Amino acid sequence: MRSDLVKNGYTRAPHRSLLRATGLKDEDFKKPFIGVANSFIEIIPGHFFLNRYAQILKDEIRRCGCIPFEFNCIGVDDGIAMGHGGMLYSLPSRELIANSVETVMNAHALDALVCMPNCDKIVPGMLMGALRVNVPTIFVSGGAMAAGVGKNGESLDLNSVFEAVGSFETGKLNESDLHAIECAACPGGGSCSGMFTANSMNTLCEAMGIALEGNGTILALTPEREELVKKAARRICEIALDERFKIRNIINEKSIKNAMIVDMAMGGSSNTILHMLAISREAGAPLDIASLNEISRTTPHICKVAPSLPSVHMQDVARAGGLSAIIKEVSALGTLETSCLGVDGKTLAGRVQNAEILDTNIIRKLDNAYSKVGGLAVLFGNLAEQGCVIKAAGIIGERRFKGRAVCFNSQDEAVAGISSGRVKKGDVVVLRYEGPKGGPGMQEMLSPTSLIVGRGLGADVALITDGRFSGATRGLSIGHVSPEAAEGGMIGLLKDGDEIEIDVDAFSINVNLSSDEIAERKKAWRYEGKEVQSRWLRQYQKLVTNASCGGVLE
Repeated sequence: MRSDLVKNGYTRAPHRSLLRATGLKDEDFKKPFIGVANSFIEIIPGHFFLNRYAQILKDEIRRCGCIPFEFNCIGVDDGIAMGHGGMLYSLPSRELIANSVETVMNAHALDALVCMPNCDKIVPGMLMGALRVNVPTIFVSGGAMAAGVGKNGESLDLNSVFEAVGSFETGKLNESDLHAIECAACPGGGSCSGMFTANSMNTLCEAMGIALEGNGTILALTPEREELVKKAARRICEIALDERFKIRNIINEKSIKNAMIVDMAMGGSSNTILHMLAISREAGAPLDIASLNEISRTTPHICKVAPSLPSVHMQDVARAGGLSAIIKEVSALGTLETSCLGVDGKTLAGRVQNAEILDTNIIRKLDNAYSKVGGLAVLFGNLAEQGCVIKAAGIIGERRFKGRAVCFNSQDEAVAGISSGRVKKGDVVVLRYEGPKGGPGMQEMLSPTSLIVGRGLGADVALITDGRFSGATRGLSIGHVSPEAAEGGMIGLLKDGDEIEIDVDAFSINVNLSSDEIAERKKAWRYEGKEVQSRWLRQYQKLVTNASCGGVLE
């Protein structure tokens, strides 16, 4: 056992003495030691109940003859951190989480790992840390939140509240209406109810085989989710000493490709590309961002979930057959690597062989797909030589757009400009100096995109940024522009009135400027980003790469 490093032989008497102080007895030193990485934190709706799930998990692990050791990771709630300086800490928290998992697991030589994440950067952070440790690992998330219900019976979610703010500003809603939506949109614990970043990543864990069936769609705080936690506990004890289930044997080039195919079919958050770029590097199988467009070209979009379809949420996907039904339908394309092994001991083909679509209004058949191409796309051109990302599934208007730039050097500037009516129909909002370096920390920016939609401009205004979006963003919103403004990228050279052309189906984004004009602007460019006070964020800023590399630290 790996844990023999801290518990076997006479030289480890001091180590055993310390372990006895935690309650261990002679017989326990013969059992596998299981790390339980719990992201319990009281301020995040998807996490405040994870202490209870961790207790269920640990009790089951002990019943199965193993020894659990729980440790905690930090978390940032992107919705609460959004729209102010707190969001600068969100993406950097991914690195702290990864470092924490690596540190605890390797410092104590634990044999296997169960990760209990749910929201935002916590899932990819734990994945990155677990890949560094490379022991048998199972992910079991806290589960999705149920959708809210409005006064007229309509489905609500967090995005509904952000967009309601824009509607309130334009007089479409009164204060009482806004308050009612605020109170109803998030009815209880769980990760936000649509195909936002958290649920996108939790479903991708299932697609890669690192989580058990239902991880991405079973609702939080239900008996079904509790049973999933128990199943994960039993399974980790079965595989704790089996090298076939080391996480790098599960997450590899083939399963990563599977995840991206499923992501395209679901129309997941654009953040999945950022995180899968980082995760693939930790797995030793780095994704080429340009290759994602070939996956998009060959993968129909068959499941549309909020925000792309505001009336559909994760509970509906679960009722319609869950992720297994999506995978089973997509497998007919012949592009999935169905021989990939999962932590349940089954191949991908074996896991979904009995799955079926139970509601074709929620999960469509391939011949009736929402789109013949996937729900995500990577655009290239002189405005993004290293690429930029759009959640094509969330486009409201046309997939081709030409407009004049209206430039802002921060999210605060953009929010003020949009709210004051500076942005008009036909404009391209340019929101820069919000990338990994420029932010620093690459803020999620649901506020400006929601304001655009809430003000009735969702089909008539495009937005491009070197920052990123919440999975709840919809509209012609393009993020992750690389190179970013802080490193002298073209987005930092744009001026008000520049003509920008976007063609999602051609995977292109360009500014109509001559090469001579671009060269002159590059010579004249001066950094216009913000000054960073935080010592931690200054460290991050010095080490972080741009979004085309996954925003990883080098």
